Amino acid sequence: MELLRTVLCSSKSPAQIQVLCAAILREMSPCNELILSCDKIQDAKLLSLVSSVLLAQANKKVVSAVGQCVVKVLEGRLPEGQSARYLLPVLSNVISLSPESLTEEQTNVVSKKMADWLRHASIQQGVTQSSGGFFSPRSRQPGPVTEVDGAVATDFFTVLSVGQCHTQDQWLNMQAFSMLRKWLLCYGGKKLKTPNSDDKSGMDNSVMSVVSATSTSGHLLPPKEHLREKAFEYCQRLIEQSNRRPLKKDDGDLQKACLIEAVAIMDIICKQDSSYVYRATSFLKTLHGRICGDATYARALLPIAQFFLNHSEMATVDSDAIYKHLFTDIPAQHFHNPSLAFEFVQFCKDNNKLFTETSSIFKQSFPNLFKFLAWNSPPLISEFVDLLPFLLDAGTAIEIFHLLLDLPCLTAALDIQLRSTALPTSKKAASNPSVKPANCIEAYRHPLYKSMFQYLLRTSSTSEDAPERLIPLRQLLGSLASSPRIVQCSETVPVLLELFFRVVAEFADGPLINQLVVLLLQRSDQLYEIPAFKDDVYRVLSSQLVMLCSLHPALIVEVSTEILEFSGMVSNVQNKEPIFTHMVWAIGEYMSVSYDKRCTVEQINQFFETLEVVLFEITQLRPLASIPRYAPSTISVLMATLTKLAARSQDLIPRVSMFLSKMRTFLQSPAVTSVYCEADLEELLTRTTELMNLLKMPDVAQFVFTPPAAAGSTRFQREVNDTLPFALRMVTHLLEPAPGCMPR
Repeated sequence: MELLRTVLCSSKSPAQIQVLCAAILREMSPCNELILSCDKIQDAKLLSLVSSVLLAQANKKVVSAVGQCVVKVLEGRLPEGQSARYLLPVLSNVISLSPESLTEEQTNVVSKKMADWLRHASIQQGVTQSSGGFFSPRSRQPGPVTEVDGAVATDFFTVLSVGQCHTQDQWLNMQAFSMLRKWLLCYGGKKLKTPNSDDKSGMDNSVMSVVSATSTSGHLLPPKEHLREKAFEYCQRLIEQSNRRPLKKDDGDLQKACLIEAVAIMDIICKQDSSYVYRATSFLKTLHGRICGDATYARALLPIAQFFLNHSEMATVDSDAIYKHLFTDIPAQHFHNPSLAFEFVQFCKDNNKLFTETSSIFKQSFPNLFKFLAWNSPPLISEFVDLLPFLLDAGTAIEIFHLLLDLPCLTAALDIQLRSTALPTSKKAASNPSVKPANCIEAYRHPLYKSMFQYLLRTSSTSEDAPERLIPLRQLLGSLASSPRIVQCSETVPVLLELFFRVVAEFADGPLINQLVVLLLQRSDQLYEIPAFKDDVYRVLSSQLVMLCSLHPALIVEVSTEILEFSGMVSNVQNKEPIFTHMVWAIGEYMSVSYDKRCTVEQINQFFETLEVVLFEITQLRPLASIPRYAPSTISVLMATLTKLAARSQDLIPRVSMFLSKMRTFLQSPAVTSVYCEADLEELLTRTTELMNLLKMPDVAQFVFTPPAAAGSTRFQREVNDTLPFALRMVTHLLEPAPGCMPR
C-alpha cells in the first residue's frame, strides 16, 4: 500500500501507472492504514486521482477536506497546461457525499465560475493534436463549432454544439452543465434578498424579470442569482437547439436527453426564483406544442408536465390539455417502453396528491396506468404498491377490483394490439362478421370481439360494469395463458389484491362492502384460465371475504339471496373450496340476531336447508360409484355451521342430531376410509361427536353459538371464541366420561 501511495504521488510516475495505482487503492478502501493527503497538491490531474482515493474512504471529515482543497485550487489561477476539467467530477462526488462540507463563500466562488463556464466557452473548435509523423497533415486553423444540423453556430457554445476537437473551456462548459442540476438543488435555494425583491408578487415579479434579466449586467447580481440567470439562458438555448434536425442519430438522442435536463433545471430555477416563471411558462408552452405529436419525445413530456404542476397557478395558465395528453396518449401508445413506464409511474408517485384531489383528468385515467403494470409487472410491482392507495376511493374501488382480476387478460390484449399494429396494412382489414375468427389477431378486428377489446384497453374510467361481457374474450385469450409475460403478470395480482382490500377496509361503508362481496362471489367464476393464478386469487379472496364480513356482519342478511345462490351450488365445494369454506363459516358466525336484528327464524331455516342439502350431496354413499374426496375442513365447517344455525332455531336440533349421527356412520364406512387418511377421519369423527354432545344441552349450545348482543364484543365472549375447541372437548368429557367414572 505504501509503494502504491508513493508511486501515485510521484511526479516522475507515468500517467497510466498513476491511474492504475489510484484504481487499486480505491478497491482496497476504506482502509485505516492508508495515509494520504491532498493539501499540497497543485497538479489538477494528480489532485483528481488522489481525491478519488480519499473519497472512497467514506469519511465525512476526509470528504470535507477534499472539497476544501478542490475549491481552493479552482479559486486560484491554474498553472499553464493545467485544467479544472479534472476537478469538476471530484467536486460533483463531494456534493453527493457531503453537500454541507462547502461554506457559503466557497459555493459563491464555484457558482460564479460555473456561470462563466456555461456562458463564455469558445465557439471555435480546438486544435487537433498532430502525431508528428512524416505523413501528418498540416495543422489547419480551427474552424467554428457547428449545430447538430451542420449550420455554423452563431450563438454561445453548449453541450449540443458540434466540433471535431474541443477546447478546455468547452469541456468545462459540458461538465458544468452535467452537474448543474445537482449544484442548484444543493446550493441554489438560499436566495439572497435584494431591495427590489420585497413586496412583489406573482405577475409583478415575472414582468420585472423580463426587464431585469435582459438589461441588468450579470456582474451586478450576487453569484447564485448570476448563475441562475446564465443557467436559464443556457437551457433556453438547448431547447432551441433541440428543434434542429440532427445529421447523426446519436446527436438526436443527445438532443432529447439535453431537452429533458434543461426543462428539469428550468423547473428548479423557477422554484428558487419565481420571477422566472413567466418567461419559462410561455417558452415551455411553445415547446410542448412542438413535441407533443412526436412519439420520440414522449419522455420529455414528463418534466414539462411537472413544471406546469409546480407553477401553473402562479403563471395563471390552464394546463389541462398538457395533462390530458400525457395521461391519455402516452400510456396507451408507449406502455411497452420499460424506461418510460418506470419514469411515468415514478412521476405519478411523486405527485400522488393529484389522485386524491378533484382533478378529473388524473382520477379518470387510472385504467391507462394499469397498462404499464400489465406489460412491465415484475419491475413495477413495488411502485404500484406505493401508488395503489392513492388511486383507491369509494368511486374507483369496484372498477379497480375488476382491473386487478383482469390484469393478465389486459397483458394478453396489449400483446395482441402490438402484434396487430405491426401487421402490413393489407392484412388489417376488418374480419367477416359471419365467420368465426381463427386466432386472437383476427378477433382483434372481429365485430364480435372488437367492443370487448376496446373496453379492456380503455384509456379512462367508465361507469360501465362488464365482467360478464368479457367472458368470451377471456376464453379466446386462454390460448396465450402460458406466455411468460402473462404468467409474470398473474403473479403480481395476489399481492395487489391483498393491498386493495387493506386500503378499502379503511373507508368502505356497508353498501360498498355488500357490493364487493357479491362481486367477489361472481368473479370467482370469471378468471383468466391460469391454474396457479386462480388458486392464488381464491386464497386471497377467501381470507378477504372473512375480513369484509367482520367489518359489516349485516351483509349476510342484506345480500342473503346472492350468498344462498353461491353456497347452494355443490360445484363450488370442489372448484372454489377456499371461498366456499370461508363463506359457510361466515354464515355460521354472523347469521344471528346478535349481529343484525333483521335476522329472522325463516332466514336461518332457509340457510340451514341450503347447507344441509350441500352436506348431504357431498357425503352420501352412492352404490357403484367412487367416493369423491372433499376437503375435511369444508366438511367440518359445514357441520359446525349447521349446528350453530340449529342452536339459534332450536326446532332444527333434532334434524342436525340425526344428520350428525349419520355422518358418523358415513365416516366409518369402508368406502370412505379408503379415500380419507386416518388423521382426517379421526378429526372429523371427534368434531361430529363434540357437536352432537353439545346439542344435547340446547341452552349451552345456544349460549356458546349465539352470544347475547351485549356480550358480542366483550372480553368474555372473545375468550369463549378463542377456547371453543376446549369447550367442546369439556362437554364431550362431561357427557361421555371415561369407563369406571361417573359424572357429578
